[in-house]
Amino acid sequence: MILIADSGATTTTWCALDRGAVVAGFESEGYNPNYITLDYMVADIRKALPEGFDPSAVDHVYFYGAGVTELQYGFVREAVARVMPYAETFVAMDLLASARALLGRKAGFAAILGTGTNSCLYDGEKITLNIDSLGFILGDEGSGAYMGKRMLVDYVRGRIPVDARRVIAAEVPYNGDEIIDIIYTKPFPNRFCGQYGRLIHDHLDLPYFRGLAEDSFCQFFEQIVSLYPDYKSYEFNCVGSVGWYFQDILKPVVERYGMRVGTLLRTPMEGLVKFHMEE
Repeated sequence: MILIADSGATTTTWCALDRGAVVAGFESEGYNPNYITLDYMVADIRKALPEGFDPSAVDHVYFYGAGVTELQYGFVREAVARVMPYAETFVAMDLLASARALLGRKAGFAAILGTGTNSCLYDGEKITLNIDSLGFILGDEGSGAYMGKRMLVDYVRGRIPVDARRVIAAEVPYNGDEIIDIIYTKPFPNRFCGQYGRLIHDHLDLPYFRGLAEDSFCQFFEQIVSLYPDYKSYEFNCVGSVGWYFQDILKPVVERYGMRVGTLLRTPMEGLVKFHMEE
């Protein structure tokens, strides 16, 4: 049995394949090794396994994770081995999962716009160039966490129009000191900020929220995409909830920066299943 894991900042989606067919699917928490312990990841995977699922029947695991660099490959392999002792585990960044899901064996440009951001050039086998998004604190322009962070900054500093401020006040039960405390002292500040992407999306009829989303995507192009050599020659292919749900705003920005809109996917799993079945 093959088990594919697509681990984002918030959720990990698992899909089991056996003899060319999908036989199980389930979800667990997202696993960023920079923020969790090995024991936590092991316990959470075990808790998420469906009733009747036999982890000893898994012989290959393909784990694609947000924030999982080569430094954390051993961490992930050890966690998986404790749950699925007979599995050989392949570990890579979620960026490779997105490239494989969007492009298969074709060369091109692939991006992630979810709670976090990433992007790359892909040659059909491997990632050939990655402009670092720099993560939640330093970058991640265009992501849900970036939008939420900017909204919270504007809210605390009092520079939001009255109509939008009423919306935020009804949904954000924290004052400025509490927001600062949560972001600087509590775990998963990226998730905390990213959760407000839904609020922004649900109120795109208000100019403040629409402008915030549009400018976030412009910053994604200014700070990241435009740094790729000859980037306008590629189609813009993207996976992730933010790219999917905000696509009416994203597509005009893509075209404004001279790229053609390619494939947009909410999640990479369907493309990954196809890729690994063909393999």
